[in-house]
Amino acid sequence: MALSLRRKREALRGRYTPNLWPVWIVAPVALIAAGALGWVIYHYAYDHFAQAAADQKPPKPVNINDPLKATVTALTLIGAVLAGLYAYRKQLLAEGDAHRADASQLAERYTTAAEQLGHDQAAVRLAGVYALARLADDWAEQRQVCVDVLCAYLRMPYEPDPSLPGHKEGEREVRHTIIQVIRDHLQEPEAATAWSLHDFNFTDAVFDGGNFTTSHFRGRVTFRGASFGGGTVSFNAATFSGPNVTFSGATFGGGTVLFSGATFNGPTVLFDGATFSGSNVRFETATFSGPTVYFVGATFSGSTVFFVGATFNRSTVHFNGATLSGGTVLFSGATSSGSTIIFNGATFNGSTVRFNGATFNGSTVHFGGATFNSGTVHFNSTRLSGGTVSFGSGGTAARFSGTTFEWGPLPVPAGA
Repeated sequence: MALSLRRKREALRGRYTPNLWPVWIVAPVALIAAGALGWVIYHYAYDHFAQAAADQKPPKPVNINDPLKATVTALTLIGAVLAGLYAYRKQLLAEGDAHRADASQLAERYTTAAEQLGHDQAAVRLAGVYALARLADDWAEQRQVCVDVLCAYLRMPYEPDPSLPGHKEGEREVRHTIIQVIRDHLQEPEAATAWSLHDFNFTDAVFDGGNFTTSHFRGRVTFRGASFGGGTVSFNAATFSGPNVTFSGATFGGGTVLFSGATFNGPTVLFDGATFSGSNVRFETATFSGPTVYFVGATFSGSTVFFVGATFNRSTVHFNGATLSGGTVLFSGATSSGSTIIFNGATFNGSTVRFNGATFNGSTVHFGGATFNSGTVHFNSTRLSGGTVSFGSGGTAARFSGTTFEWGPLPVPAGA
């Protein structure tokens, strides 16, 4: 087992030739060992046959042919074993040659695909996308490298507006093809070769559409600083179960990003410092099972974030220090069990927050230190079962100016 693991590690580093002793050492040692072993076997066999002959009545002399036959037989068996070992040695060398040939061929395919991705013509770049995806399927040891190259292409500067300088003809089709290829490899169990366990780095990438529907992300996923402007990017029914999902500092401007029906099982989901400007981000019917979701310091300007019908199980959602200017956050019909939603220190300028029809089972909503400058907070038909709505935290109370509260069956808090 240890030898197999060592050979596997060496193969990953590109070394496939087994560590074998030189022939000029092995041959003399083998001859000396064979001679010594033959001498030992002969004397052992002679003593055995001599004892057997002496025990007979009347005693008989030892037949010299008997120990010789036994010695030859033993040496023949040993020789057969050594011949098998030599054949195994040749097999190892042949496997090393085959692995080197495969590695050389895969490296050449990688070089060709990379050159195609850098070509001026969109059709050639498309061919490079498919070539690199096929290579990733065939080259398990370097699959993450191939995935990283596809993600790096999306991180390159991109101008989606044909009327502006820097726009490249056919570039949108190439980028959307990369997204589709990645999505096809994140389908479980449909994908012949799944990439779900690998990491995806889309830092600072520009998205003007794309489909990640029903994808399974089990590794790290990073959209830090990414720009979602125009078009629709869909993560509907996707599953995020990796250690980290990051949209920190991302910009959502003018487009639609869909997380409807998505499932977040990982420990952390980050939207901290993100900017939502004139866009729709929909987490309708999404399920958050255990993660901590950060919208800390996020800015909502004329955008709507939908958590309508979402389910929060033992999760914490932070809007600490967020700024909502004419934006809307909707938790209508959401269900929260043992979770906490925190707006501490948030600023609401003419914005709307709706919890209409939401159900809080042992959950809490905090507005400690929040500032409301006009706008509306809706709690119509909200159901609290062992939960609370708090407008103070750490001795800091929320401040209200021209804000309207619609509480339905709930009492209006003092000072509202």
